[in-house]
Amino acid sequence: MVFKKVTLIGRSTESFDGAVDDAIERAEQTLDNVHWIEVEELGVEVASVEGHEYQAEVSVAFKLREETE
Repeated sequence: MVFKKVTLIGRSTESFDGAVDDAIERAEQTLDNVHWIEVEELGVEVASVEGHEYQAEVSVAFKLREETE
């Protein structure tokens, strides 16, 4: 069994939890066999957005399909 990890950045105007949920939802919509997600970094964008934008950088691990011969 082999896993691959990719990095996603979730965003929310409400909270860090919302930003993590955003990343999880996107991972589940676009990747098959998601096994775990690790929150790597949290941040707040203040410069180019009105108000605050919470961001969560997460690593998503998913199982690669088995090779068929």
